[in-house]
Amino acid sequence: MDLEDIKQLLAEYEIKFIRLAFCDISGRQKNIAVMADELEHAVTHGVSFDASAIKGFLNINESDLLLFPDLSTFSVLPWRPADRAVARFYCFITYPDRRPFEGDGRRLLADIEKKSGGAGYSFLVGPECEFYLFETDEKGSPTLNPFDEAGYFDMAPLDRGENVRREICFALEDMGIKPERSHHEHGPGQNEIDFRCSSPLKAADDLMTFKTAVKAIAQQHGLFASFLPKPLENESGSGLHINLSLYEDNGNLFERQDPRAMSFMAGILGKMKEMTAFANPLVSSYERFGQFEAPSAVSWSRQNRSTLVRIPYAEGYDCRMEVRSPDPAANPYLLFSLLISAGLAGIADGLTAGPESSGDMLSFPLSEKLPASLAEALEETRRSSFIRQVVPERIVNGYLEDRAADIAGYEKSGKNRDYLIRRHFREI
Repeated sequence: MDLEDIKQLLAEYEIKFIRLAFCDISGRQKNIAVMADELEHAVTHGVSFDASAIKGFLNINESDLLLFPDLSTFSVLPWRPADRAVARFYCFITYPDRRPFEGDGRRLLADIEKKSGGAGYSFLVGPECEFYLFETDEKGSPTLNPFDEAGYFDMAPLDRGENVRREICFALEDMGIKPERSHHEHGPGQNEIDFRCSSPLKAADDLMTFKTAVKAIAQQHGLFASFLPKPLENESGSGLHINLSLYEDNGNLFERQDPRAMSFMAGILGKMKEMTAFANPLVSSYERFGQFEAPSAVSWSRQNRSTLVRIPYAEGYDCRMEVRSPDPAANPYLLFSLLISAGLAGIADGLTAGPESSGDMLSFPLSEKLPASLAEALEETRRSSFIRQVVPERIVNGYLEDRAADIAGYEKSGKNRDYLIRRHFREI
């Protein structure tokens, strides 16, 4: 769509407000609202903002950056009033002289996708994102009381979240995202909604949209939705399983059982320890590992859900690999960039995946382990030349500093789990 097409849609939907959205380096979505008649100015000149106020962006001496809306991401927010409706664009970020800002993870992923296309490869990415629904108190503040006590695949009346999931699915459809499956997960109040795979950049945008829709619609039901990786100590954690298909000339290399598909998987397995700080960015992320099918070992299989990577049974279009360690706190733009780059490096180096794992890898004592804590994961990232080959230095340094501050806060609290949960409960 071009600007004139967008203007017609603004008039058709009687849109008065436009949200320009982007992510900080940690994956927290930010936005600024402009009036609809300011869109042309935003497209031509950008919208400035104080980047020194965004963690990991700029300092106070060089604080101005510009947001430029990506017109292909136009969407009306269906949970906002239809009267004087609200639309949203995701944005690219530049300096005032229009140079791309190195801290823009969305542009990083777009560039990697374009470079991969130039080498003849394309991808489909399908995130599977779990979340919890919690009750709120008399003031509307979130609690840690689950909305129900249902379990995996349970039905109403045990499953009290089915109407919430239903409305989320309708909202996603209205926004051009195709939901495919939804169900109650293992934990009390835990849910999952899967949507159709798409190109890496669109999949990352869709995941950010999904999380926003879930939180907005849960709030309309008097509930609070949390994407924390481990909100309840003795219950199932929430994962972000990433399905990846690799294509060349419109042919799915996993479907063909092309050796390059296995090299792609081997590349991801080989770099996963270095990427773990980006896949699992919170101190509490590591409480998930080794429990409730959350992998803790570097391993792969064709059916085994205890491995880091599995190749599920599928036919045709659905043939793929699934990365099972990430969690919903991850910044999808950085995570997808790293996964794709690691996989392509595996192809370039002709890597082999090694023997398939069997048995319960959650308790297998001799396997190579993922980092057991955020501190260990950050050390792997600091030592990694691969990370700095893919991710700009500004992002890496800011990210390491931000994650180290999380560890320091946790340790200062006396390693208090309540502090750990409350620190990010509202924002993730």
